[in-house]
This record gives sequence, structure tokens and C-alpha cells, in this order.
Amino acid sequence: MRLSVAVTNFSWPGGAPLLGQELAGIARQADDGGLDTMWVSDHLLQMEPGTDPAQEMLEAYTTLGYLAAVTSRVRLGTMVSAATFRAPALLIKAVTTVDVLSGGRAWLGIGAGYQADEADMMGLPLPPTAVRFEHLEDTLELAKRMWAGDETPFVGTHHTAGRPVCSPAPLSGPHPPILVAGMGEKKTLRLVARHAQACNLPDIPDGGATIRRKLEVLAGHCADVGRPLADIDKTVATRLGATESPAEFADRCAALAALGLDHASVLSTGAWTPEALGRLCAAVPLVADL
Repeated sequence: MRLSVAVTNFSWPGGAPLLGQELAGIARQADDGGLDTMWVSDHLLQMEPGTDPAQEMLEAYTTLGYLAAVTSRVRLGTMVSAATFRAPALLIKAVTTVDVLSGGRAWLGIGAGYQADEADMMGLPLPPTAVRFEHLEDTLELAKRMWAGDETPFVGTHHTAGRPVCSPAPLSGPHPPILVAGMGEKKTLRLVARHAQACNLPDIPDGGATIRRKLEVLAGHCADVGRPLADIDKTVATRLGATESPAEFADRCAALAALGLDHASVLSTGAWTPEALGRLCAAVPLVADL
């Protein structure tokens, strides 16, 4: 199993003057510690439960560009971008830019979006759910075409592009991997099977029942499009406990791997500290053979 770090909170001691230094230190530690990916949340406000929306939050793609410059190995992506918050070509260009500047280490992490409070507070578009999924599908279709070098006119359900040029092309081959987050059985997991290299499911404390069900549904969608389930990187969002040891965390990962998951995206409560990230990095060799 692979381990990644999800950075969702930027409220380090010292505030804005030291924020870049703190973030760079965490990034270099993740880079050196064998973690697969460094994810950042794509919000304009702090929207985690139990937090204040006015807490520090950095714009995601500017942050990923900074992280590309201070790391050399770890992959970089959002967990995840809402399909309606940026024009599709702009989002694709941002991911491509991170990929080129990082030497081919970018992900496109994307979902339909859900955060109505943030959209209302910041004036961001968040249409009804069915419409958001149409925007998501347009974006996925356009991304694959642009990354394939197809400059013919694109006409989607909501978006058009007369000549979608992608120059420079991404360095990742054949393109930056696409992660579609969410667990809706009729739409989200169908889009994973059709377009994505990874899914993301929550670590729900129900004995694995939800994850088993969702992976069964995903397998069915993969069969429908003639694609092996093994093609999909099955990721799970879980949280490192405040006092959880590397061995204890590895035991939890073993249980997740037994459900069919390949990759854990790990969150912390509050901003990551070097001590907490050190425990996560120490678990990397313990889970490598799961």
C-alpha cells in the first residue's frame, strides 16, 4: 500500500509570515520520507468541520506550483477540485503547468463539488447536482482530448472550445493521472471507470461494508466498459490519530488493504506537525508489501 499526505489546514504557529516556511518544511519531509503524493485541498475558505472559515487557506494551484519548486520526488495534486469553480480549460492548463514545472509529478484530482456554504460566501458557481456532474464530464472529456494533442473543436454539454491547444504538453505519460473523488454509484463511480486512473473513498467505521460495496459497484462499471478493476488506483481518505504509532497505523492499513484498497491519503486534525508527519513516514516501509 502507498501512503500520501493530505494538507487541509495551514494554521501553523506564526501565521502568514511563517506559512511558506512551515509548508516547505512539511513538503520536504514528505519528499524525503517516501510518501507517494502531497495533496492540498482546493478551497478558498477553511471548510473542515469544527474549524472557522476565516482560518488560513491557500489557493490550491498556486500552492502546488510552490510545492513543485521545493520538492523533487513526491507527486502533487488536489483532493479535490470542484468541476464548476474554474473553466475547464483553465483547470486543465493549471494541472498541466504543475506537471511541467514539477517534472511530471501532477495529478488532476476532481469531483462534482458540494460545498454550498463556501460557494455562497465567495460567489462561486455551484449549480444543482445533476448539472455539476455534466460540468464534471465535460472537463474530463476535454482534459483527455487536450492532453492527447487533439485541437479539434470541443462541444460539451455546457462548455465549448474552438481550438483547445495544450502547449506545452504535460510530461506525465500518457497524461497526468486523473482521480475522481466521491462514491455515488450511478454517476461518480461510472465516471471513474470511464475516465480516471484513481478513485477516492472515505474510511467509514462500518467494518468495511461501505468500501466493499463501492468497490463491487466500481468493478461492475469497469466490466461494462471493458476495463480491469486493477487499472484503478483505489485510494481511501483516513486520518492519523493524535497518538497513533506507525505500527498501529500500519495495522489499520492492513485492514484497508484487505478490503481491496491500494493507497491511503492521510489527513491530520489541525495542521501537520513534523512529529505527526514523521510517524506517517515511519509507516511507509511497514505497509509497502500490503
